[in-house]
Amino acid sequence: MTLPPLTDPSEGPEVAPAPAATATAAVDDLQEFALALVTSRQNVSPKRLGDPGPTAEQLTGIWQAAAAAPDHGQLVPWRFVVVPAAKRALLGDVFALALTDRDPDATPEQVRAAREKAQRAPLLALAIARLGRNDPDIPALERMVSLGCAIQNMLLAAHAAGFGAGLTSGQAMRSARMRELFALADGEEPVCFVNVGTVTKRKPLRSRPGAADFVREL
Repeated sequence: MTLPPLTDPSEGPEVAPAPAATATAAVDDLQEFALALVTSRQNVSPKRLGDPGPTAEQLTGIWQAAAAAPDHGQLVPWRFVVVPAAKRALLGDVFALALTDRDPDATPEQVRAAREKAQRAPLLALAIARLGRNDPDIPALERMVSLGCAIQNMLLAAHAAGFGAGLTSGQAMRSARMRELFALADGEEPVCFVNVGTVTKRKPLRSRPGAADFVREL
């Protein structure tokens, strides 16, 4: 037999919280979680990201987060290309050749280091901005904002799942070899790589500016 919980008669009977109060508490909890998630996220170098990477289910969640980015006109002005393990060597070749294209005197060690960058984080995806003339009412800068929001959503989703993540770019992004490997169309620009994996070594959170440093009133 299960006994009812002991109560103090002076407190009166238990009363279920009003729906409005419950909803307010839920909103407060969500806001607290969201703020904690955002402010605890930090960029993690791909050198500090190892296996395991996201599962297929977790990766689906990351893409769903990207799809929730603001998108004026519903253009989807961005796309992502995942580089699987079997294709990392091709990307490594592009990094190495892009280096020797711009610096024929690069040492063998520098070339090897450039090639090795393709072999790091378990999940590696190129973020591509679609800046073509899909809609003259939505300028390129606004489309770039949408891409930035999609990337930030991905980083936060990865962080919420317990992974580390970071963004990388570099001079190779401007290489014609990069455009060829990823079959970029006219109006598409490679922006950065998104790297996701398990953190092997974490740095302390860097100091961040306070609101007074970047907020003014008109």
